[in-house]
Amino acid sequence: MPILRKILNILKRQLQQIQKGGWSEIKRKLKLVFMLIIKLPVVLVMLVPALSVLLVARIIRPVFLIRFNRLVSWRIGHFAGNTELYLCELDAGINKPEIPFIDIWYYPTASCNRQLATMWNRVLHIGPTFLLRLVDRINAMIPGGGPHQIGDNTKADRDMFNLLERFPLHLNFLPDEEKKGKAGLRAMGIPDGASFVCLAVRDDAYLNDQSPHLDWSRHKHRDSNIQDFVLAAEELTERGYYVLRMGVLVNEALNVDNPMIIDYATNGMRSDFMDIYLGANCTFCVSTSLGFDAISTIFRRPVVYVDVSPLGVIRTNNSNYISTAKKYWLRNEKRLMSFQESFDTGAALFWLSDEFETMGIELIASTPEEIKSVVLEMEERLSGKWKQLEEDERLQQRFWELFPMNEYNGEDSEINSRIGTDYLRRHEEWVISSR
Repeated sequence: MPILRKILNILKRQLQQIQKGGWSEIKRKLKLVFMLIIKLPVVLVMLVPALSVLLVARIIRPVFLIRFNRLVSWRIGHFAGNTELYLCELDAGINKPEIPFIDIWYYPTASCNRQLATMWNRVLHIGPTFLLRLVDRINAMIPGGGPHQIGDNTKADRDMFNLLERFPLHLNFLPDEEKKGKAGLRAMGIPDGASFVCLAVRDDAYLNDQSPHLDWSRHKHRDSNIQDFVLAAEELTERGYYVLRMGVLVNEALNVDNPMIIDYATNGMRSDFMDIYLGANCTFCVSTSLGFDAISTIFRRPVVYVDVSPLGVIRTNNSNYISTAKKYWLRNEKRLMSFQESFDTGAALFWLSDEFETMGIELIASTPEEIKSVVLEMEERLSGKWKQLEEDERLQQRFWELFPMNEYNGEDSEINSRIGTDYLRRHEEWVISSR
């Protein structure tokens, strides 16, 4: 009966998707069925070699372990973050077999970034998908296959054990890639040796393009208005920085007339290679918490996380991070929720827009002035100009006393990150009144 129930649930989900997507969804599903029919002969042909590989792996397991897994290669944040943290966890002895072993990976789909795939190919053992996908699936079906599964790292792209600050980077650019990257900067008008900042502001353009059959409005509370970041960008240029607006696909162009602010996402110069090179070499990244910032994090670049939503998933584990969060406005009571209220009600961990709607919460984005303040705090900290006041440190400490560590941060993890100083000053009552 459980199998029948599972089949019925799958059929129900397919019908719901067809009702929502209409004819375009029917065509998509027919295409998938057609592709499966085409691939079936290939699967049958590969069945014998796949079984042979698995048989050898199981026979030699007592003395040498072979493990398999697919790379999470379809989303840049996970392709970068999950993979780097897997390597860091091996460095830390986490999920590392006690006997000699080899981990073999495969791409389940085309990678979302060819340059990042090229770089991972240099440090991982990656085999042919047409064989290893079948080996991996058969292994999961036959009892006793657990030891041959690499599995996922502890929490996807979340650094639960403060590993990124403890272990060195596993990727590097080759000399010819460095030359290519510097040439790309010059082509955009950025001189050799100039400092630049990456600006990544989330909207729904990319996901709607990649997966139009899915309803991405459930994450609309995470989106921000790119124009609200212009003030911060202008101020950075006054301090000598170039600012590059990142994005594979975006809903609107950046409305600015400043040669030092480059709308890289829309100027026709975007490439997979430069995405990685820019994220890896920026002075710091300003992000509303989306996939691109994982490039900067794995290359150990500082990140300003602006308007994180929900509040409870602020990244706590790295001294290179400064964060702010969107504010929670209670419509019926016409007031903002305090930090403590958002934690106590569970709203600090709402992942879906509908959850906020049900509780009558409207998310309030930071103003351009508030964004500028946290961005300049990072710049001044990095340049050694920041002056920390005793009262600011007290507010910082009090916030983290209130903050409940959870499954997204690691209950036993060290808290190394900071909350924006101006953000806490503006909402001091949310911290002090919670004593």
